[in-house]
Amino acid sequence: MGIENGSTLKKKWGFLKNKETNMVPDITIRGVRYMLMSKLNKSDTRPVLPLAHGDPSAFACFRTTQIAEDALVNSIRSGNFNGYGPGVGIPQARRAVADYLSQDLPNKLSEEDVFLTVGCAHAIQTIITVVANPNANILLPKPGFPYYEAVAKSCHLEVRHFELLPEKDWEVDLDAVEALADENTLAMVIINPGNPCGNIFTRKHLEKVKLDLFAFEDIKDDLDFCLKLAKEESVIILPGITVGLKNWLRITYAIEPSALEDGIKRLKAFCERHSNKE
Repeated sequence: MGIENGSTLKKKWGFLKNKETNMVPDITIRGVRYMLMSKLNKSDTRPVLPLAHGDPSAFACFRTTQIAEDALVNSIRSGNFNGYGPGVGIPQARRAVADYLSQDLPNKLSEEDVFLTVGCAHAIQTIITVVANPNANILLPKPGFPYYEAVAKSCHLEVRHFELLPEKDWEVDLDAVEALADENTLAMVIINPGNPCGNIFTRKHLEKVKLDLFAFEDIKDDLDFCLKLAKEESVIILPGITVGLKNWLRITYAIEPSALEDGIKRLKAFCERHSNKE
């Protein structure tokens, strides 16, 4: 505050919240997962089965190979990589990636063709930031990984969603894409293998997983389904609302096979218990 002519002048804060980030949906995968975890029945002695978990490295059956672990340890112990590396990745790593990818390509790649990122989130942010232009739009799949939309809106891009067709094994609705795209469309995001759908399951399997609300007598929607499932069976499944597809469920297969079998049994028991008896 400042004082002038005996009066007090009020100053406003010099920062304002980002309007674009406020437009991003409040529902996030991690936030919903934490909410589901809070609903677990602490008196249930059975192990919690995280069928909503998206990181397979947490399970022993998906452990990184010994060769990769040894290479990382040797790099650290060598003392040659203790400082800041190039923003696009150290040359040796980029060269190794280029050589590996070149095995299946007609033309050889060089390390100059490789840009290493710190995970997929960094890659998404880098690519969208590079291609973003004023008054441009980007086509995103629905359902899809939410981070694409968050980054696109922070870059002032108009987001247009095209549907993935479950009855066709989550293929792109090409007619919708043609209707959505125009001269200001700068990119169309294709996630392959699909996230969250996987595009690995057959159509028959996906139809079995789909949540038919009329089949349950006391469940309102996909989120209500998952909350009650967590409380009653200690099984965590992500509701489709987290990826933009209400009243569907996302079940991961990146878990120990025995745990997956147990989870399916608990899921079946839950559905039978809540099924509409009429």
